[in-house]
Amino acid sequence: MPEKIARVIKIKYFFEKYGFHVSSRLADKLGMRVTSVRLFFIYISFVTVGLWFGVYLTIAFWLKFKDLIRAKRTSVFDL
Repeated sequence: MPEKIARVIKIKYFFEKYGFHVSSRLADKLGMRVTSVRLFFIYISFVTVGLWFGVYLTIAFWLKFKDLIRAKRTSVFDL
């Protein structure tokens, strides 16, 4: 069990060292402030989540609208 914990801690430190430095390197390349790049990533993540939620609502509306338009036939088994 301690080996698994040590492995998880090593993975955590790896991502902290190399993964979280991405926004500062990108900001240096683009000549921008780091906070602007981080805010852009935060905003774009909310936009992508909101976009798919909008697609879900649109499809749900179409399915409900289709059921309202199409006439439902009574079943033979409904007596």
